[in-house]
Amino acid sequence: MNLLSIEHLSKSYSRRQLFDDTSFFLQEGEKVGIIGINGTGKTTLLKMINGLLMPDKGQIFVDGQDVRTADQTRLRRGIGYAIQNVGLFPHMTVRQNIAYVPSLSKKWNKKEEEEQTRMLLKTVGLEASMADRYPLELSGGQKQRVGIARALAAKPSLMLMDEPFGAVDSITRKGLQKELKRLHKEMTLTILFVTHDIREALLLGDRVLIMEAGKLVRLGTPEEVKKDPGSDFVVRLLDEN
Repeated sequence: MNLLSIEHLSKSYSRRQLFDDTSFFLQEGEKVGIIGINGTGKTTLLKMINGLLMPDKGQIFVDGQDVRTADQTRLRRGIGYAIQNVGLFPHMTVRQNIAYVPSLSKKWNKKEEEEQTRMLLKTVGLEASMADRYPLELSGGQKQRVGIARALAAKPSLMLMDEPFGAVDSITRKGLQKELKRLHKEMTLTILFVTHDIREALLLGDRVLIMEAGKLVRLGTPEEVKKDPGSDFVVRLLDEN
């Protein structure tokens, strides 16, 4: 079953064509990495899937819902969104940050908030005692883990991750990559993630989607991409890394 379907997507921004008749899909339980140089529209794509921007042409379906006509609030509450700079609310504790979306929809009472927060912190490899800390008291890696826990709190059908490990050091990044692979396996998550690092895309992705100048130039498993890059651009990406 396709959890995400992109059909003939076109989008221009500041007179620049970011997507031109682009189509692809994610099956339920897949991890797909998107890679391309700066300005190829990777973050714009995530925003369109999340209903924050609309395509000029084409359609996006999330779990069978047309993003253009869906209830936008309900759509976003069913999608986990983890970003590079985390975006934690500095005036809220870790518990309050994680419980933010469920509290908006009144899904959790106080007892459930404590239990679910404890469980989610454990899921991302953090101690329950961190629940009462504030973001300023956390390291970069800890903030990223809390950001992932917050994205998981709504039990999303789809996880969107925009350079989720880009702001941490290489050792922390490797640890977070390992955690994401574990979470994906244990929770059967469907994940679309953006990265500038082809090595990360090949390591984490079941498939890799490579963009150049508004076109999807390669989509395949890591083994397929390495064996048959399909274009000079992909060859250069692989050679540089």
